[in-house]
Amino acid sequence: MNPLKQEIAAMIAHDGPISLERYMGLCLGHPRYGYYMTRDPFGAGGDFVTAPEISQMFGELLGVWASEAWRLSGAPNPARLIELGPGRGTLMSDVLRVARIAPDFLDAITVHLVEMSPALRRIQEQTLARAAKPVSWSADIADTPPGPAIILANEFFDAMPARHFVRTITGWRERLVGVDASGDLVFGLSDQTEPSLRIPAREGSIIEVSAVAQRIMGEIAARLVREGGAMLVIDYGYTETSLGDSLQAVARHAYVDPLAEPGEADLTVHVDFAALARAARAEGAKVMGPVTQSHFLLQLGIERRAQSLMKKATPEQAQGIVDALDRLTGTKEPRQHMGGLFKVMAVTHPDMPDMPGFI
Repeated sequence: MNPLKQEIAAMIAHDGPISLERYMGLCLGHPRYGYYMTRDPFGAGGDFVTAPEISQMFGELLGVWASEAWRLSGAPNPARLIELGPGRGTLMSDVLRVARIAPDFLDAITVHLVEMSPALRRIQEQTLARAAKPVSWSADIADTPPGPAIILANEFFDAMPARHFVRTITGWRERLVGVDASGDLVFGLSDQTEPSLRIPAREGSIIEVSAVAQRIMGEIAARLVREGGAMLVIDYGYTETSLGDSLQAVARHAYVDPLAEPGEADLTVHVDFAALARAARAEGAKVMGPVTQSHFLLQLGIERRAQSLMKKATPEQAQGIVDALDRLTGTKEPRQHMGGLFKVMAVTHPDMPDMPGFI
């Protein structure tokens, strides 16, 4: 039994079963054994690959979008360029490189990364050591400087802990994590029904609720309404709130049992974009999308960028660009193509005009 599993089992033995939300929070963010606190999970040598690691085109287009969002928000100076969950720093590196073509934007911004992982922060510091702007770090967006902000969140909300509720004959009951007689972690159900859930569904149906994600979105939306700016959210998920269990654990590019080795696998749920939109609108923000990642990147001109890169590429490099374009915008096979599974949504100050990628 690994150390985090022992700690969780002891916690359950003392206090009783814990929610999935609590379990995910421990698996991902435990200060000593949490998945993101101890390793670099990205890339071919890690557990999964994100869009910025697939191709520079992704980050470059987000850099163009960020500079245009800044211009459409009135070109405030100073302004904050903030990334949530910045991975290896690859996305921000590409954003800042392309921002050189918009010198007014580059001069106006200060750059802030929101990262809770000491291990990933060290990698980000190396990646951005020669970036066009100095970078500062904080563990919470609330600790970033006030002011108008352009905020990027690529594969951030999928890692926010969620709760599961299962429809039973007596009503909705929360799914909990407990310990069986052999000491293994197992799923079970609360003895109590959840009176606030009145969604009609068949017995055995599951609904996911991420109050953490909705709270964070509400706080960010309130800031954008108060101080100006825009946020771009890119993640895999649903355009409408729906029933279903999307919890998955990934280790070494393969799906594994989410309860088997806590802290050793990435735990995620699909993002409920409709719930995020409701949380943003409740604070008075404007919401655009969600649209598919394919729609967004094609509207921003990723095909033209690919053609430009291929003019200077070797045949092998050109094929790599074609493959990356297909992976980022293709929609046929979700495990191989990100274009349909991933969605993009913008949240802005209510007076912002419609943004590129959503028209």
